Formats: sequence, structure tokens, C-alpha cells
Amino acid sequence: MTRGKKRALIIVVVVVLALIAAIAGYAFWSSTGSGSGSSTAGTTSAITLHASFPAGIYPGGTEPVSFTVDNPNAGNVQVGTVHLASVSFDAGHSGCSAADFTMADVPQNVEVASGTGVSLPNNGTLSFADTASNQDACKGATITLNLTSN
Repeated sequence: MTRGKKRALIIVVVVVLALIAAIAGYAFWSSTGSGSGSSTAGTTSAITLHASFPAGIYPGGTEPVSFTVDNPNAGNVQVGTVHLASVSFDAGHSGCSAADFTMADVPQNVEVASGTGVSLPNNGTLSFADTASNQDACKGATITLNLTSN
């Protein structure tokens, strides 16, 4: 074999090997598979309800009650119905009867964004019963409405 033929044969072999390497680089296996992923959903913290009503309620009287809510959560929460759970008074008016104060449940059914002092759309009505007995123990009392919601 002549030197030129050997050189041509080497070139052909190199080109063929290069083509084989190039084709092998594009080869692949096909496959099927499956998998999964998981995480934990967030939770919520309790909201805080606040009530506000004008001063000066008297036996037999009523006052409108407005509500705000503090939502410490990152997302919105649903506030259903606001319920008067109990009534309490400052220490100097322990003789005032909580049973004399009532408020019907107040449906809100609203989604509340994160934040403090978010107003709720519906007002309640606080009633101070006239029991026909002496209710002087309530004169000047600081009245606290303790609320719950669902």
C-alpha cells in the first residue's frame, strides 16, 4: 500500500469513527416512569373580634354594635356569625347582671383579608333589659362584650 493510500485509509477510518461517535452521542433509551411530591398545607391562627357601641345604654334601651376583626393570617379567612358569648363589667360594677344584656347573633358571612381593624359589614343591637327591679349597680359600668364567631 502506498503512502497516499494509507493516508486516505486513515482519513476514512477517522471520519467513520467520528460519525460513529457523533451518532452514539445522540442515542438514548426510552423509558416510562412515575413519581409524586408532597408538602403540608398552611394553618390559620385565631382571629380577634372587637365590638364598639355608643356610651350611655340604660335599662330598656338598645345601642347599635359595630364589629371589627384582626386577622393575623397571611391569607383571607371567613367570618361566619358573630355571637355574644358573655358580658363582663369593670371591677367596680360586679353587681351588674350580665343576664340583663342581650344581642342576637349577627350573620356576617364575609371573607376578611389579613390586617387589623378590618370592619365587618353587619351591625348588631345590644339590648339592656328593664327588669322592673333596681339596676343601679350598672350605672357608669364599663361593659365588655365577649364575642365568638364560626
